[in-house]
Amino acid sequence: MTRLPPWIRKRVRLDTRYAAVREVLNRARLHTVCQSAQCPNECECFGRGTATFMILGNVCTRNCRFCAVTHGEAGALDPDEPRRVAGAVMDLGVRHAVITSVTRDDVPDGGARIFAETVRAIRRASGGRVTVEVLTPDFKGAACDMATVLAAGPDVFNHNIETVQRLQASIRPQADYARSLAVLRVAADHRPKPFVKSGIMVGLGETDEELYAAMADLRRADCEILTIGQYLAPSRGHWPVARFVEPHVFEAYAERGRKLGFKSVVAGPLVRSSYEAEKCLAQCRDASASDAEADAAGGAAAAE
Repeated sequence: MTRLPPWIRKRVRLDTRYAAVREVLNRARLHTVCQSAQCPNECECFGRGTATFMILGNVCTRNCRFCAVTHGEAGALDPDEPRRVAGAVMDLGVRHAVITSVTRDDVPDGGARIFAETVRAIRRASGGRVTVEVLTPDFKGAACDMATVLAAGPDVFNHNIETVQRLQASIRPQADYARSLAVLRVAADHRPKPFVKSGIMVGLGETDEELYAAMADLRRADCEILTIGQYLAPSRGHWPVARFVEPHVFEAYAERGRKLGFKSVVAGPLVRSSYEAEKCLAQCRDASASDAEADAAGGAAAAE
């Protein structure tokens, strides 16, 4: 395996909070992307009492070259999963729940109904006090399935483009760059509108110019929140790491994103799609409130 630079290495601390989160997840028979995708932030997030729930099972019907999640023939969907996720959210005291999934191309609606039921179950269990973010697959581009999820009213709708346009066919052979952008546009056009979010990995072989073009494409799709993180190969059998991006370069990426008009950009070597998700939502809400105040002030001035 490629030797990791010092800024990638992270100290692992397994405290009592970590153990408590594992206990809740095990008792509820739930999966997390933190564990299934070998996220480097698992100990940190579990230690804060939070996790990214992965629904629709833990076997993906696609085989992306970057992903550690098991792929193959998936089992039946579990209609009781939304209730158990909501219960775990309440047991953990989560204030912002992030729900993602494997891709289920074997199911007619891609699992959209379970996504929607999970959002609603969390709303009911928390009395609306918990905000909800969904990180969805592309549902093979079916707008009706996206509409099913959006009708449940998630606060944030996230779908990752993962990499630049040139590398899509190699990295995500069963996905499509234009289709992913279209998914984000459907979410942006929905009313009431959720905050729209996407994520990109770097270190897969892209150039900075290609990354900036992808960021511009996301803004044209009205994406408002962006995460950028370092790709780390889960094994020798996965796509190899082409480069390790230094922390100061991530800072430049974040600044570029802000200049493009993203309301929240989180970029760093260990950043992942749901990392500091609650903070991203807060930043987005603050920016939207400021924009509304500016628009109101401009309208008042024009009326005088």
